[in-house]
Amino acid sequence: MATAEQIKSLLRSHVDRDDQRFYSIALQMAAQEARQGHHKLAGDIKAMVEKSQKTATLGLATSKPTPLLQQPKGDLKGLLELTNSPVRSSELVLTGEIRERLDQVLLEQRQKDKLAQFDLFPRRKLLFTGPPGTGKTMSAAVLATELKLPLYTIVLDSLITRFMGETAAKLRLVFDHIQQTRAVYLFDEFDAIGTQRGAQNDVGEIRRVLNSFLLFVEQDNSESVIVAATNHPELLDKALYRRFDDIIRFEKPGKEQIRELIQNRLTLFETAPLAWDQISSAAEGLSAAEVARASEDAAKEAVLHQKGHISSSLIIKAIERRHAGNK
Repeated sequence: MATAEQIKSLLRSHVDRDDQRFYSIALQMAAQEARQGHHKLAGDIKAMVEKSQKTATLGLATSKPTPLLQQPKGDLKGLLELTNSPVRSSELVLTGEIRERLDQVLLEQRQKDKLAQFDLFPRRKLLFTGPPGTGKTMSAAVLATELKLPLYTIVLDSLITRFMGETAAKLRLVFDHIQQTRAVYLFDEFDAIGTQRGAQNDVGEIRRVLNSFLLFVEQDNSESVIVAATNHPELLDKALYRRFDDIIRFEKPGKEQIRELIQNRLTLFETAPLAWDQISSAAEGLSAAEVARASEDAAKEAVLHQKGHISSSLIIKAIERRHAGNK
């Protein structure tokens, strides 16, 4: 029979209106029932999924297709990278405080017309800080998905050049696009351009770029959402902080988030008997991305060598390997 985690995942995908994930989980459940000899139930589930998919396809065929956004061309080619893959909020595992702050950003963006009646403006210039693999980039993608906006990532390798003035000119092109096209714009690894002025390794062109960014972001009055993300907030120039509407500090997952991350990755396995206290304690100190990868490693081991049986020892072994890789 379906596990509690499978049922919860099925319901979450329905609430999020993520049809593809809903169908995928349902078909996985059908396959599991077939393996247990419940062929009629498996056949019924598969038939219902196929019928639903066919209905959805017919509905799409009669509606006007939505044109796909194209990668930027011309002077912006190579400067902006368009991401078309949606990331649902349910895929993100965060602490309650961080989720509340992201939800507040979403609420203010969705209610921006109501705020405007009182001469108020939604948060839209955000700084995400924290260790690698804690969900900063994924959170920017979730904001774009939930607000039904495109996500553009600024490609810093193409932005920063050794020629005086050229980088600032490219940055102006980016901010012109921010003004003209409402979207979520992600400046990932932001410390590459936000380094403190006067630092020992200060380079003249980087200093000019930082000054340009400070000017452009302060003058920007678009409706786009700007997200700067960094693993090294201590390197950022202090003048940057007051240019952002909100600064959100991402942390490595606690025991509660670790369990949720692992359960999300092991939806098709029976996880109720696992020794969660031991597993969560073993995983402390890992990033969310590392916990997810350790879960997938344990799942592969279970499928290939343990006849699909997942155990606490398998997961802890995979977690220990991740810790060893960080040393």
